[in-house]
Parts: sequence; C-alpha cells; structure tokens
Amino acid sequence: MRFRNAFRMFVNNFGNVYKLLLFRLVTNVLVFSLMYAVITLGLHVIFSSAEAKHILTLIGDFFTALTSGKTEFLVNFRTEFASALKDLLLLLGANIGSIVGSIIGVVLLFLVGRFLNGTALFATASILNDRMAFYGITRFSSAYFRDLARATLYQVIYVPLSFVYDLLSLVACWFLFFFIPSLLTSWGFFTILLGLSLSVAAFICLESLKMTFISAWLPAVVSENKGVGAAFKESFRARRGFAGRFSTYLIALYLLVVLNLMFGIFTLGSLLIISIPASHLFILSLQFVHYYEDNNKKYFLSFRKISGADGKPEGMGD
Repeated sequence: MRFRNAFRMFVNNFGNVYKLLLFRLVTNVLVFSLMYAVITLGLHVIFSSAEAKHILTLIGDFFTALTSGKTEFLVNFRTEFASALKDLLLLLGANIGSIVGSIIGVVLLFLVGRFLNGTALFATASILNDRMAFYGITRFSSAYFRDLARATLYQVIYVPLSFVYDLLSLVACWFLFFFIPSLLTSWGFFTILLGLSLSVAAFICLESLKMTFISAWLPAVVSENKGVGAAFKESFRARRGFAGRFSTYLIALYLLVVLNLMFGIFTLGSLLIISIPASHLFILSLQFVHYYEDNNKKYFLSFRKISGADGKPEGMGD
C-alpha cells in the first residue's frame, strides 16, 4: 500500500522532474567544466607525455593484433607493456604533487555538485510535503529560497556522510568482486558474472540499508521543522517498521536500476536525463509516505482522497 501511495505521489508531482532536470543541467555543466579545467591544468604534463602516448599506442596495437591474429606482437606484448608502464609510473612519481592536487580538486568539485543538486532536492521535498499536508501547490523558486538555509545545513551534514558511506560500500563491493572468484578453482565468464552480480546485489543492499536508517531524516526536517541534528538522531534510532522500510527501499532501488539500465540501452542514454531525476523524486515520495504513515499523519493522495494512518484512502465527498 505504501509503495502504491508513493507511486501516486510521484505521478501527481511529476512536473517537478523537469525543474530538477533544468537545475541539474546548469549545475552539472558548471561543475564538470571546472573539473575538466582542473584535470587539464594539473595533469597536462602527464597526458601530453611520450610515456602516456606510448601506453595508449600499445593498448591500441594490442586490440588490433588480437583481432588480426598477429601472434608475434602478442607474445612480446607483456614485456613491452611492463617496460612502458614502468616508465609511466616513474613519470607519475615525479609529478605526484600535481596528481594529488588534481584528485583533491575533482573530489571537492564533485562534493560541491552534490551539495548544489541536494539543495534542489530539498526544495522538491518541501513542495512534496506541501502537497501531502494541505494539497498546496508551491513554486519551485519559492520553495528553494524559502528553505535555502535549512537545505544548506542539511546538505553540509548529509553530503560528506553519504560520500564516505558510498565510498566504503564501493570498496567493500570491489573486494567482494575479487574475493568470490578466488574461492573457485579457475577464472571464467561464469565466475566473473557471479562476482559482478553479487557485488551489485551487495551495493544495492547497502544503499537500501542507508536509506532505511535515514528515511525519516529529511521528512522530519521539512514537515516538522525539527533541527537537522535532532531529526538525524531520531531517524537513525527508529526501529518501528524497520524491516518493512528496508524491503520497500530494496525493491525500489532494484526496479530503478533495471529501468534506468533499460532506458539507457534502448534510448542510447537520451532518456536518462529524465529518468535519473525521476528516480530521485520517487525515492523522496517513498520517504515521505513512510514518514507520514509511521507517525500516524494523514496526507492527500489527490484533491478528494486522503490516506489514513493505516494506508487506506478516505473519500472527502463530492
């Protein structure tokens, strides 16, 4: 029932997807342009070096020889590639300062991008709450500037915590990917596929666990005007309905991953510009439905239907 109600809220507020899309396009163009400038300025010496060009040439020649059957090149490839890689590593060691500076710059810009996009998502959450609480229609710009102070504080805490958690999750899944094949006698297509599928499953489970713990954090800040820190503690300590929330987030993330993959493949990536912000809106809708239901709060499903705390819609009459 909650999943269905979240989908109804998602459909009723789908217009906000285009506002999120426009905001993300502007911020992402700005952030990625700055990233490109940082990488170009910091790593120009490496990219334009003879060592890097030699490595790229060898890789290209390897695939050419592989398809054309030039066995003589393939026999000597490992030795030649190891020598070229050693030269490249020496060059990297000599420019370690520029490399570290570029990595730090890119990571900081990435976090800035997540922060900016997060403020837009906070405004969308405020619009969604207004629609659920009193069927209000709030403009995106009004919600954005009205809640900018709270959104800033929320994102200052959320972005670093989420980044660290996601990074540790990826590292854990990376080790899992190599650990599973090591238990088997030989590497093969099935072994690699098994390791990859288990790694993806582990990452989705970890993300679902994160969403379950912080499920009430944003809704509590937006709908109850609670402090960011107090709302986080309350959400993290909530145990009622934990298994149910985890199940819905797990199913939702699996569906969104599959749908986005299908959209990316069959539309050559063009539909992803809409499906990705739409995915964020659906997760937001699921968060708010969980929060309203868990706290016995009624909310509008449509102009004439209000959902009770038990999830059953109530008619308002004609």
